[in-house]
Amino acid sequence: MKADRPLIVAFLLLATGLTLIFAYGTATSGFNIAYPLSGSSLHLDLTTTGPAVLGGVGLTAIGLLLLVWAFLSAIVCQVSHLAGRETSIETLLERYPDPSAEGGRRGASAVTVERKHTLL
Repeated sequence: MKADRPLIVAFLLLATGLTLIFAYGTATSGFNIAYPLSGSSLHLDLTTTGPAVLGGVGLTAIGLLLLVWAFLSAIVCQVSHLAGRETSIETLLERYPDPSAEGGRRGASAVTVERKHTLL
């Protein structure tokens, strides 16, 4: 399984969800630097109201699930590549003996024919 399509869809859903949350929200922020660094603080407040909350959170959650799926798919693809079980077009070509080339006689030399298998 390739990880490119779920990754693209996950990115689009995450971007759309976070855009809804941030575009329709009101935010305040504060940043204080102090010496010693343990006294420094960063304060962010984000408030989003209306349908953007449900849509943004829902799209972000679906995007995160697809991102996890794409990550696991990429791991499986890499492990199968290391194990030598690739599913590329070259490995899908199979060679079959052509029965019509033998002419019905036994002992004739076998002719191989390449047949491509298509994925639906």
